[in-house]
Amino acid sequence: QVQLVESGGGLVQAGGSLRLSCAASGRIFSRHVMGWFRQAPGKEREFVAAISWSVSTIAYADSVKGRFTISRDNAQNTVYLQMNSLKPEDTAVYYCARRYDWSTRSSEYEDWGQGTQVTVSS
Repeated sequence: QVQLVESGGGLVQAGGSLRLSCAASGRIFSRHVMGWFRQAPGKEREFVAAISWSVSTIAYADSVKGRFTISRDNAQNTVYLQMNSLKPEDTAVYYCARRYDWSTRSSEYEDWGQGTQVTVSS
């Protein structure tokens, strides 16, 4: 099993930036697809971004395209989410997750972190 720990959340004003990190430990990280998801109060968990092991495949939700960037450092077993031009509607708990094969569906991810809160004030 893979353990995932997110960090980097916080309170930021609209238009600001945050960088989330997700550190993985346990089974080999480098072959995994890593995804970021978020869940706002009263809403379903939704896909934000995903990145393949080789970085050859990256996907973003339409709502974050052009503002968020996902990246990974396999040597450090860490995946990042750089969030720029943040909006109040980006407020949510952000989770990183892992699976072996490519997917953007949260139900198909096997291991999850505990989440980190991101709050964007207007």
